[in-house]
Amino acid sequence: MQFLIDKISRLNIGWNERALDEGDFDALCKRFGITLQEMPLTTAGFYYRLLGRDFIAIDSRLKGPQRLAVLFHEFAHFLFHTSETGPAAGFHGVGRRTRKEIEADVFSLCAVLPRSVLETRSPDDLITHDGHYAGLHQAWEDSLA
Repeated sequence: MQFLIDKISRLNIGWNERALDEGDFDALCKRFGITLQEMPLTTAGFYYRLLGRDFIAIDSRLKGPQRLAVLFHEFAHFLFHTSETGPAAGFHGVGRRTRKEIEADVFSLCAVLPRSVLETRSPDDLITHDGHYAGLHQAWEDSLA
């Protein structure tokens, strides 16, 4: 677990300190040379590495909190689960729930729901709140399906 915490700390972007947004995601992609591809998909998204380049593909129909959760989920696969050499691929919501998928979900949720929010809101508040966090419960449920 310390290995994961060390990698996250080196991001120096405010993960789990504040709610990250698409601007933060874009900055991380630029910093690490990840190309975002948006297109209609039958899955929410996937990460892959091909010929030494990293890509995150996301279903172009995703909006709002669900989109944000999937973006950071796929970034987590890049950050934690990719070997330094050779091709790699990981698909959100395809196949059985593995440790890697759970790690990516946790990273994503902590990116968009910082500790301060979790400490000050009830689960019901997080599910029904009309502001920035509306829909995150559904995104979480969808990621577990």
